[in-house]
Amino acid sequence: MEKFEVDFERKSKMARTPLGVHLLNKVFPSSSRTEWYKYFTLILTFFAYTTYHLSRKPIGVVKGVLHQNCSALNSELGDSCWCCWSPFDKGDYENLLGALDYAYLFAYALGMFCSGHIAERMDLRYFLTLGMLLSGLFTSAMGFAYFSQIHVFSYFLSVQIIGGLFQATGWPSVVAVVGNWFGKGKRGLIMGIWNSHTSVGNILGSVVAGIFVQDEWGWSFIVPGLIIAGMGMIVFCFLVVYPSDVGCQPPVQERQGAGNQEQTLDLSQQPPITFCGALLIPGVIEFSLCLFFAKLVSYSFLFWLPFYLLNNLPNVGDRQAAYLSTLFDIGGIFGGILAGYLADVTGSSGIISFLTLCLAAPVVFLYNFFGRTSYIVNIVLMVITGFFVNGPYALITTAVSADLGTHESLHGNAKALSTVTAIIDGTGTIGAAVGPLLTGLISPTNEAGWTYVFLMLAGAEVIGALFMIRQVFKELKSWRNKRKSYQLINEVDSDSEQIVTGSVA
Repeated sequence: MEKFEVDFERKSKMARTPLGVHLLNKVFPSSSRTEWYKYFTLILTFFAYTTYHLSRKPIGVVKGVLHQNCSALNSELGDSCWCCWSPFDKGDYENLLGALDYAYLFAYALGMFCSGHIAERMDLRYFLTLGMLLSGLFTSAMGFAYFSQIHVFSYFLSVQIIGGLFQATGWPSVVAVVGNWFGKGKRGLIMGIWNSHTSVGNILGSVVAGIFVQDEWGWSFIVPGLIIAGMGMIVFCFLVVYPSDVGCQPPVQERQGAGNQEQTLDLSQQPPITFCGALLIPGVIEFSLCLFFAKLVSYSFLFWLPFYLLNNLPNVGDRQAAYLSTLFDIGGIFGGILAGYLADVTGSSGIISFLTLCLAAPVVFLYNFFGRTSYIVNIVLMVITGFFVNGPYALITTAVSADLGTHESLHGNAKALSTVTAIIDGTGTIGAAVGPLLTGLISPTNEAGWTYVFLMLAGAEVIGALFMIRQVFKELKSWRNKRKSYQLINEVDSDSEQIVTGSVA
């Protein structure tokens, strides 16, 4: 019976092992294979999620082409929007474009809550590969509308909804895989650097979509769709979900006992956690609600920034607006890395998130107020805004989610990563849907309209910071207790030294 169980476990691990591992085993030296696999997995998941964001960006770039001012082209018809793409040539085009955003994002949020539950119960490599292939298919389907001359709004809406559901397969999967390979420690800095895939994907998505947007905008969707599908096949061939699948040492996930001993866990053998059980983990609800507002702001910029630049900077076309918007994400890369580093140094993710959100609120408003004065001012403020807006967003969705997914209250069951990540990011994604929706409803067609939009975004940053207050007090209390402990230890050491000196004397 025991031999049967061993054979079954061995065959189960072989079934989880991708084909490309045979090649990797020949390349990676056996003496340091665990370290090689660890960082290979980090790089592979980085590029995997880069393609997710790359395939989300085109809709923000193409908006200006779907509805544009054609009066400068001297139409004989006297129609200022004769070159727009129907049905977005109507007077309520802002609502139609906004509907595409929030339909996609609400579907994404719903898919996120479901995907975390599913991901804990099936092979993450299969789950991630399937999600990437189908995400590529429905991203490309948006581009097919151009070549097939589709002008039915329900088609665009349906494709966005289905695409949003499949896009939700990515985040819980990649965070869970990285959490399986990297234990607690300098997770904030590592994941801060790793999380730059979000901004890198946005930048590449803007560049790729911008290449085709003014000529044949259908390729702005089809090319990113092909890229994410191709990356999905690479993931299928090379992704190793658990260290134990390739005979590597599992990471240190927590410290236990009076001796503060490190405990390594084979996550592949642990049962999944329930949705309600994940909600009861301390900090999950606070960080989820905080991310709701942080992501509301971030995704408003993601979907509307090129359109804002197109309408507020002189002599800027669709392609230039797409390229300029990448500067927001460049700032976001550095913001996420610094936030992760500070969280590692201080051990206080809540305080870092709170301070960053408080600073982001005035910066967001000042960007709109002074950004129109010149290109240089706009560029500088755009980078600074991206830095502060994406800092707490990156920290909460990566290091915080991973830490809560391996929280000490789970008593070693670290297989809650996907569920916890899905709850936090799913809640955040509802906010991501609300942000573009409110932006479209405010109808930012003039300077006054955009002022109200940025007031709304600044207010969202403040509300997000308020949800961190309880966590801030908790971390300040922890700091105070640690300080008292250090003082007590120093006093005991000092007394012991005096006793020893007296005895010698």
